[in-house]
Amino acid sequence: MDEVAILGVGMHPWGKWGRNFTEYGVHAAREALVDADIDWNEVGFVSGAVTVRCGYPGYVAGSTFARALGFNGAQVASSYAACASGVTALSVARGQILSGACDVAIVVGADTTPKGFLAPSEGERPDDTDWLRFHLVGATNPVYFALHARRRMALYGATPNDFAMVKAKNSRHGVHNPNARYPKEYGVEDVANSPVVSDPLRLLEICATSDGGAALVVTSMDYAQSRGITDPVRVAGLSTVTPTYPDTVIDLPYLATDSAAAAEPPPLGFKESIGAQVYDEAGIGPEDVDVAEVYDLSSALELDWYEQLGLCAQGEAESLLRAG
Repeated sequence: MDEVAILGVGMHPWGKWGRNFTEYGVHAAREALVDADIDWNEVGFVSGAVTVRCGYPGYVAGSTFARALGFNGAQVASSYAACASGVTALSVARGQILSGACDVAIVVGADTTPKGFLAPSEGERPDDTDWLRFHLVGATNPVYFALHARRRMALYGATPNDFAMVKAKNSRHGVHNPNARYPKEYGVEDVANSPVVSDPLRLLEICATSDGGAALVVTSMDYAQSRGITDPVRVAGLSTVTPTYPDTVIDLPYLATDSAAAAEPPPLGFKESIGAQVYDEAGIGPEDVDVAEVYDLSSALELDWYEQLGLCAQGEAESLLRAG
């Protein structure tokens, strides 16, 4: 048995609340415990997703959340992987359960972000490609997103209207989610009339810095069955892959060279390998997916991920979007 069950979920609404990240995580954790109908004292492991923007408590997020919820003797861990911190924390909790170290774990992630563009962490890191794009060419996150958008326009005929359609589509879902950052529906014209941030991307097409939190209660399958839950929601697969040489350099369209020019490229690019790994573990293919919640740091990057996750062929994301 290599599956774990998800018995409860919780979330703190996303916005700019001006409070400590711990409060958001505790709110989400308590919601998840209520949803799972599990007492806090049954939790044997707390897996915290680290935030590097909230000082030392953020670095030891597992301990921070455990203390705030009330120390109960549970083991803890803290994981950081930037935008992948959540899945990394879930992976650690799953490993604890599958190893037999515990039957019930809670995964908690939360953040409090500053206003404006997120900057790289302090310190010199000349071997860090993300640090390099900031310091060598001054490419902030919106500039990085816009370069990807320009590449789609040049290679596949994407238009600003396509990017606006992505935002409009997502807002139609967000309006039904009380925890969404913007629970409001925007039309294509609303997006097109918002200010340009980094051409061709506009204000409503770029992910806003936000405060909030989320939590999952995960358990062994035996524990779920002992509670009379015979067919729980399962974690079918997780993917936290790293690049394969020579696909290991900064991903910055038009401003970077790739070492693959001097070496045979890997069979799959880095981003394509992420989806391939999780499909393989889950024993399915992209053709089996009915609902996909796709990474959307910007409206244009979402289109890239349709293709990188195998939901359509390369260059066909716009056609998929336009077809509804």
